[in-house]
Amino acid sequence: MKMQLYSLEINIENNWYPVENGKTPFFPDVNVTLENSVLTLTAGETPVRALRVHWENIVPAEADVLGDMWERGYGDLHWKKRSETGVLPWYFLAAWNGSVSAFGVKTQPNAMCWWACDDTGVTLTADTTSGRKGVRLLGRTLPLAEIVFAEYTGDAFDAAVSFCKMMCPSPRLPAQPVYGGNDWYCNYGENSYESIVEHTRKIVGCAKENKNRPFMVIDDGWQLCHHNGTNDAEYFNGGPWRYCSRRFGDMKKLAEEITAMGAKPGIWFRPLWTTEELPKEYILKYETTKYTLDPSVPAVLEMIKEDVATIRSWGYKLIKHDFTSYDIFAKWGMDSDRYLGMPVDFADDTRTTAEIVLALYRAIREAAGDDILIIGCNTFSHLSAGLFELQRTGDDTSGREWERTRKMGVNTLAFRAPHHGAFYAADADCVGITGQVDWEKNKQWLDVLAKSGTPLFVSIADNGCFTKEVETAVTAAFQKACEPHAVSRPMDWMTTKTPRVWQSDFGTDTYNWND
Repeated sequence: MKMQLYSLEINIENNWYPVENGKTPFFPDVNVTLENSVLTLTAGETPVRALRVHWENIVPAEADVLGDMWERGYGDLHWKKRSETGVLPWYFLAAWNGSVSAFGVKTQPNAMCWWACDDTGVTLTADTTSGRKGVRLLGRTLPLAEIVFAEYTGDAFDAAVSFCKMMCPSPRLPAQPVYGGNDWYCNYGENSYESIVEHTRKIVGCAKENKNRPFMVIDDGWQLCHHNGTNDAEYFNGGPWRYCSRRFGDMKKLAEEITAMGAKPGIWFRPLWTTEELPKEYILKYETTKYTLDPSVPAVLEMIKEDVATIRSWGYKLIKHDFTSYDIFAKWGMDSDRYLGMPVDFADDTRTTAEIVLALYRAIREAAGDDILIIGCNTFSHLSAGLFELQRTGDDTSGREWERTRKMGVNTLAFRAPHHGAFYAADADCVGITGQVDWEKNKQWLDVLAKSGTPLFVSIADNGCFTKEVETAVTAAFQKACEPHAVSRPMDWMTTKTPRVWQSDFGTDTYNWND
């Protein structure tokens, strides 16, 4: 695709200035280049908030446009008309007259990047803020993003898959399909050593013939200072993480027992929230925050690496880390139109927000080593790709409300399917088998996941809902999920948020999500 560059601007102290030949006359210590598709910023003391690149290429008003989300999907990913688009995080596709144009940046950029398209053309904004401030590079030269464009003819789903692979040339993927149990949607934090053992027994029983063994992931609730509470003031689900609660006892022993039963042990943690008494400089400066750690502080990253190393020493083979984007910004991705100047003060304002987040993710990866799988949940998708093997690609499904599973699960399975195998293994979240959701509906969710080629996790309550029929269905689903399969194709994804017609290695199925 040949792009006609129209203008380049820089934001300093909330004012936009034109950049010509890499310079703006008011700030001599700032230099910007766009060469070989790489947008690069060099600056001294001048705090730079963003760069904006505009091309005169027009996306027609009648085009169907698909954008991404900052981190998870929240049930609202869908194709829309150009006039309905606003901020398009990371990349977008535009389809019209049998062709698809794709605009994006490669994964792990050093800026938070988003796109916009209108009658004037296509615009990329690269946010270089460090929290609420413009970044001070102090003489550094920082490659912000590598910009990629592509044109395709034919099927839009094929185009999305190809473009995702272009944006992430080196994904980090599991060696085998990932499936098994996760106790969140049957326990919601009210778990125990004994309940995890019982859950593992069910999971192993449904996978007894499978050479690729299932995981059993212990979710929130195992930690020392977990409190469900009845309101936000009483609720706490943070650390410290290097200690065991009385209700769980020895976490290493539990990992050994899960392993002995024939499953691979996994565990959840929330790295940036803790009640541990720490130096005040470790705490993130965001309004009234008391418990959130500042990931720009090197000592904080060392502490998180110690947490991960401890979990690793206990024998867990999968680590699910959660809440990092929420804990940094106190907002969910659906509430953040853009991340430019988010109201948080990092201790280090000489690195961009994207650099600080990437350093956190890389610290977790380093401490985990190469033989432990990492699932990022509530993590920035484009920054996670290439670092973590799996990504929770949507907001929570449910073991209590079918509507939540229908909205969040089906939507993210469809619209994040192009990420699967290109960025990471795309986890659309669990099947919550609790008896509170109609089994005829839940059975469809289990079936579409099992055939999708993506990770499959189930939560099974210990309340009599695990009937012979359910056990047979889960066993059959595990037999499919334990083997590698091509990612399913949502055939009607351009006309609905919750596709009903799915094509997989097992054929074409039509699901009824609404009745």
